[in-house]
Amino acid sequence: MHTSDVVVAGSGIIGLSVAIELKRAGASVTVLDRGEPGREASSAAAGMLVVSDPDTHPRLKPLAALSASMYPAFVEELEAHSGINVDLENRGTLYVAYTVDELPSPPLSIADLQNLEPGLADLPGVCFLVEQSVDPRLLVQAALATAKGMGVAVHHEALVEQVTISGTRDLDVRTTAGPYSAATFVNCAGAWAKQIMGAAVPCRPVKGQMFAVIPRVRELRHVIRSREVYLLPRKGRILIGATVEEAGFDKTVRPEAIQELHQAASNLVPWIGEAKMIEAWGGLRPGSPDGLPIMGAGSLPGTYVATGHFRNGILLAPITARLMSEVIQGRQCQVDLSPFSALRFAGDRALAG
Repeated sequence: MHTSDVVVAGSGIIGLSVAIELKRAGASVTVLDRGEPGREASSAAAGMLVVSDPDTHPRLKPLAALSASMYPAFVEELEAHSGINVDLENRGTLYVAYTVDELPSPPLSIADLQNLEPGLADLPGVCFLVEQSVDPRLLVQAALATAKGMGVAVHHEALVEQVTISGTRDLDVRTTAGPYSAATFVNCAGAWAKQIMGAAVPCRPVKGQMFAVIPRVRELRHVIRSREVYLLPRKGRILIGATVEEAGFDKTVRPEAIQELHQAASNLVPWIGEAKMIEAWGGLRPGSPDGLPIMGAGSLPGTYVATGHFRNGILLAPITARLMSEVIQGRQCQVDLSPFSALRFAGDRALAG
């Protein structure tokens, strides 16, 4: 029997960030992952820290803005502890809309656009947004190294199957790698969060496909984003994504979906059509029934949940870690978590699984 103060299920960026914050608060922490740490949604993401998006749920925007403001310090700590540069960039974003009315900020003039991004197509409405981006694969590596360096135990190939209350009122955590015991359990299992008996929440996988190209003639200076597609320049290549699909746990890359994304990207930046494709992949985002994250106390005493971040897991990692640490320690939260509570689904047994 492995014993610690806290067991965290899931070693994506959310689970690792929560573990680091709780370890800093003095708890002994064990992180369990069904496979290899950080190999699911976190590593498949693009890494845009999107705050000003018309499609972002209104209740999520203040949380997104607060987390984005925490990011420089968050990255600085991970880089200092791990020695890994996570490639935090401040290129800014050119947001494209069909009409000026759909833009989240004032449109740029044609002259400004030609100066900022000469390869951009002649588009009806484009504005500039102050946004950052980070390399999510490097971010997860840095978080994993930081957690381990602080003394967090990270166990691979340990799928959490069930959580129950033991006779000592601690929690028994049953896994494929054997039993664990803890006073506190945190479900950060992402798209698999619904499968943990005793601590399940209504989270589902939402498939996203994307690909990368190497530009042949020029480079992008900014992130280009619309509702249909985004282009993110990173170290000699350009990431292009992403689909939003209800496909269960299927991560298969479909050539027709990649082609549609490629065409949508070429409509914004014509020379992308001649860029060489080097990689394509699929990932599973954790989606919730109402599109908002699920954070706070679970249904079983001593259990907590932090999942359902959908397309915002990378962005929301710093604030999620801080808020979950506050809740678990019984401290006053700086943000009202009631809109994100797992208890909002308590009346729907089918959703709760």
